Amino acid sequence: MIQVSETAKNRVVSLMTEGGYDASKDYVRVGVKSGGCSGLSYELDFDKQLNETDKVFEDNDVRIVVDKKSFLYLVGTTLDYSGGLNGKGFVFNNPNAQRTCGCGESFSL
Repeated sequence: MIQVSETAKNRVVSLMTEGGYDASKDYVRVGVKSGGCSGLSYELDFDKQLNETDKVFEDNDVRIVVDKKSFLYLVGTTLDYSGGLNGKGFVFNNPNAQRTCGCGESFSL
């Protein structure tokens, strides 16, 4: 399961609306790809469709979809949003990450 903080929910709903998505029926697609300082980096996008192997979750009224491979890396993760002095953006609080880079956008297991 992937959890969504209240601040992330508010930002997701706002961005989805701006992008022509409907937060009540469309999805936040979260994934992992090779790359970044630590070996793996996070992906976040919006999507209107599901793939056969997607896992679907709903937390805090946000519908999240994750491909099967990425799910193994992201199980237990909380999606948060930070608007602080260190920069704005979504933050992945991933209990599976053993090492993260300084910017927090990549990790390794």
